[in-house]
Amino acid sequence: MDRTLQELRLAVEELRASRARVVAAADAERRRIERDLHDGAAQHLVALAVNLELARQLADSDPEALRRLLDELGRDVRDALDQVRALAHGIYPSLLVDRGLAEALRQDASTVGIDARVETAELGRYAPDIEATVYFCCLEALRNAARHAGPGARATVRAWREGDALGFEVSDDGAGFDASAPLPGTGLASMRDRVDAYGGRLTLHSQPGRGTRVAGTIPVAP
Repeated sequence: MDRTLQELRLAVEELRASRARVVAAADAERRRIERDLHDGAAQHLVALAVNLELARQLADSDPEALRRLLDELGRDVRDALDQVRALAHGIYPSLLVDRGLAEALRQDASTVGIDARVETAELGRYAPDIEATVYFCCLEALRNAARHAGPGARATVRAWREGDALGFEVSDDGAGFDASAPLPGTGLASMRDRVDAYGGRLTLHSQPGRGTRVAGTIPVAP
């Protein structure tokens, strides 16, 4: 009986800690978005406002200078649009909304810095929160592989329906590490918190010289 109560207390404490990490991660993400808006798009818009005022002043007095300034304004507008699109994609990629998990994973797997293959045969659509959880977990695992697997490493991303669960896995054939040792950073804890929030399970397997595998399952409606 005492052991059961102790296990229950530990489970409650872990739940509280997990919720605290989720809140902290959300706050950190909001701060990052604010910083990116201030340092990126907002600065471009300020420069555009200044140059537009200058263009108004040059309209009658110096047509050639106005032409050059308008060329510069065009470049600034494109840069601002690119930054806003990149920021919006990092928050929630439009392809994930429009086309689903398989298409979003295929697109972004090619941009993380490691040779990656994506296998998502006949993967359907799921609730937006479930798709987002799998997507961001896979992306974080791929980024970790790109940082730590070593030169020439390759990765495979898989997602599949298995009964009443959605499974996913990111594996690489890189350097690997001692999975029993404390891990730096918050990436794995963030992935586990995301999966735990939907009643799922996340596992990590790695050995030095034998690559790394991150796998998870999340219950889904039948």
